[in-house]
Amino acid sequence: MHRVFRTVTVFVMLFLVLPSLAHGMPVPVQDGWEYRWGDSPFSESGVPEWTQTAEPERWSAIGFPSNPPGRKGRENVWYRVALPDGEFQSPVLYIYSVDIIFEVYLDGDKIYHYGTFDEQGKGRFEGWPWHAIPLPEGYESKTIYFRVFSDYTDIGLWGEVSLMDKPELVLYVLGNSMESLVVAGFSSLIALLALVFAALQTEKKSFFSIALFTLASSVMLVSESQASLLMWYEPLLWDYLAAGSYYMVPVAMALLLEQWLANNRPWLINLVWKVHLIYLLGAIGLALAGAVDLSSTFPPFDALFLGSLLVFGGVATLRFRHLQREQQILMLAYGVFSLFLIADMAVAHSILPWGRVPVSYGMLLFSMTVVAISLWHYAGTQQALKRMNLSLEQKVAERTARAESLARREQVRVRMLTFENEKSRILGDVIADLQDCLGLGQAFLLLARMMPELCSPLRGAFYRRVSDDRYERASDWGIGSKSRSMPLVLDATTGLPSPTHMPTRFRADRKSGDGEVTDAPMCFWINVESAGEGIVTEGILLLERDSALNTGEGEYGSARLFASLEQSIQRVAITLSSIALREELQKFSYEDALTGLKNRRYFDQLFKHECLVAQRKELPLSLLVLDIDHFKRFNDSHGHEAGDRALQLVASVLQSQFRESDIVCRYGGEEFVVIMPGALMADARERAVDFCDAIRAENVVYRGETLGHLTMSVGIASWPEYVEEPSQLLNFADQALYRAKEQGRDRVEYYSDSDNQHRTLGV
Repeated sequence: MHRVFRTVTVFVMLFLVLPSLAHGMPVPVQDGWEYRWGDSPFSESGVPEWTQTAEPERWSAIGFPSNPPGRKGRENVWYRVALPDGEFQSPVLYIYSVDIIFEVYLDGDKIYHYGTFDEQGKGRFEGWPWHAIPLPEGYESKTIYFRVFSDYTDIGLWGEVSLMDKPELVLYVLGNSMESLVVAGFSSLIALLALVFAALQTEKKSFFSIALFTLASSVMLVSESQASLLMWYEPLLWDYLAAGSYYMVPVAMALLLEQWLANNRPWLINLVWKVHLIYLLGAIGLALAGAVDLSSTFPPFDALFLGSLLVFGGVATLRFRHLQREQQILMLAYGVFSLFLIADMAVAHSILPWGRVPVSYGMLLFSMTVVAISLWHYAGTQQALKRMNLSLEQKVAERTARAESLARREQVRVRMLTFENEKSRILGDVIADLQDCLGLGQAFLLLARMMPELCSPLRGAFYRRVSDDRYERASDWGIGSKSRSMPLVLDATTGLPSPTHMPTRFRADRKSGDGEVTDAPMCFWINVESAGEGIVTEGILLLERDSALNTGEGEYGSARLFASLEQSIQRVAITLSSIALREELQKFSYEDALTGLKNRRYFDQLFKHECLVAQRKELPLSLLVLDIDHFKRFNDSHGHEAGDRALQLVASVLQSQFRESDIVCRYGGEEFVVIMPGALMADARERAVDFCDAIRAENVVYRGETLGHLTMSVGIASWPEYVEEPSQLLNFADQALYRAKEQGRDRVEYYSDSDNQHRTLGV
């Protein structure tokens, strides 16, 4: 007997421990609900018009979106509510149940539906499942609309409405269903034992009634649990199972009570179970034939069942003293279970506020009572059951150990998935930011800043190639500045750390081939492929191994972590290679081959960008247009090759005279332009004068022959001092240049819009 009690203890531990697996943090949606009777007209494009206008005067507030006042036979209603904020990666709106079919709209778009609406806005019952409505990005604070049809006694949402992450929803549903599933399993075991006893003791018909009752209750608990849809998503089938098992419960109760009171000829109890059996067959048969909806069979049955419970209670009270002790105890357990059923019935019909009625507790109490009475009443069969219990105990222990092992592994998997999802999000942000970089220099600055976040919780360092054989530490995290395994500089001449390959097995001791324990960090090379240099290792990432083993559980977590890191580095390397290729293409596309300056195409694109930046940041912007005086005469006199040398000289002096922040471009022929971000007219004039002096002081030397010096004419325009719009700078600077040519060349002219005149500087 003590072995059977030990088995019962195992089931109780499962009952108490397994619900803790659901650790989601749902956000209830319980404030701000409104309803509106009727059905919305639809636009020609199929958008409900009620979702496009607020019309607060036509909507009424309600505490929960179910059974609004003033129904008066109406079958269509709309609900709406503003969704609360929440930090979710894959947000879903969880609804316990809806009576009976509905559609969900957000921003005018239908994002979910259950059941089919006909042209009159009606439909047929298709089951009472729970719902997980996926929400798009940016759903926060938006109003969500529910279109509901119901010809049932209730209309609207039912139970619980909450926001949560989709990965947590399964655990949440399992946690809410675990009690019922465990009790159902335990009750099924009682049914099996009762059938065994019925086979051994054929004269005791009560065993068959107990088996029928516990089996019907077990099926009812499983089919009504939310987890049933995870096993097989057929809501209507589960509702048929729930209805059939629910309708069978009073039949089994009446049969057992009739057998106990057989000496008193309980004709009323006999009538009750026959009436219920006829109702069971008729209701299920009519529903399967399509004559009635299954949902419409529940309210009449509840009324019939309530009356039957009153009959059971009255008969049991009158005959209670005549029952045996074990029958009296079992009858009390029946009474407790009946109270839970009545409470659940009251919640279903909105007599009591919604809450999860623990019907499984009543079934557990009854099942425990049956176990106790069975052991007490049939002590003579203990020896026969002993061998069966030994086998049963071993199976339960094995399944418990297997379930605990799977639970631990699942927790590790969930932690790793959460970790990988977060790193994937960070990697996605890094890749997106890298793609916005103009060159490799900017990209590696970004990588140095983001590597700690991308690689945490692992400690490590990131190196950038600064020459052919030298790599300098660009960033580090979690290590000392004098770390021996991660020095400040890596020298390629003495050998770089070898890349770490995917291990076949992570061992805690990490022994090398000769038995020595090694703490060498994991190494990842960031190889960048370019058209000019081929594949070059531009960066090296070193990570400590000890940290890697702390993120998972043994080999499983370590291998997953290493694979995730390796894939991330490969994606970064591919992105850097695309940046290098783009940088080379831009160099060929935007650079003037003769002077090495940026060309007109580059100027046209950058000038628009600088105009927008100047306006947005309210910073001054100056533009210089420069032209070599009498360049055609120079070409005619000395030849085009000498002219090319003169252009190269002008480009060299321009680069030396202007700031690094200024953009110098060859505009075409002998014309040049200089964009000076942040420069006022005075700054631009000073630079222009210095340049003219410098170019005048330089002689053009071609093939050892001095060809004399050049002079330049310069036109300047500045915003916002003399120009209303930055986009006008090129036109006005060109006018100023034309003025300089007219005034005799070799001078600087600037445009003044205040008196619509050009100003001349003596050069």
